[in-house]
Amino acid sequence: MTAPERLRLRAEDDGDLAVISACLQDAVFAVGEMAFAPADERFAAIAVRRCRREAGGPAGQATAAICFDAVSAVRQRGIDRAQPTRLLRLAGIVAEPGRQSAVIRLLFEGDAEVWLEADRLDCRLEDLEEPHAAFAGEREAVS
Repeated sequence: MTAPERLRLRAEDDGDLAVISACLQDAVFAVGEMAFAPADERFAAIAVRRCRREAGGPAGQATAAICFDAVSAVRQRGIDRAQPTRLLRLAGIVAEPGRQSAVIRLLFEGDAEVWLEADRLDCRLEDLEEPHAAFAGEREAVS
């Protein structure tokens, strides 16, 4: 049995974004690991994602980076930036077309959300390490 390979994906349309959303479903994000760089028009975050089982093997996890470019504004709801170690579990990512731009929503359990206003959908997801076995003492997200 081979180990899961590192993910490296790009999304430029809704179908591509649905694949990235599926790969990150139930991933855990720390509030302090999400940042918007207005001068670069970039929103980026680090997450620990679950790796799917292969042929009955154990589930694993990997640290991954997700980046959205062409972002002009970021809003959030239910997220306290004063608690940078608070963990949020991702429910999904969706894009909603607008008149002049796209709105990309990162939806977290417990009614927390991040809205990105972007000129276009330009997203990249990349594992920062090889996927490895999850350990029994995995931290749980706080809702």
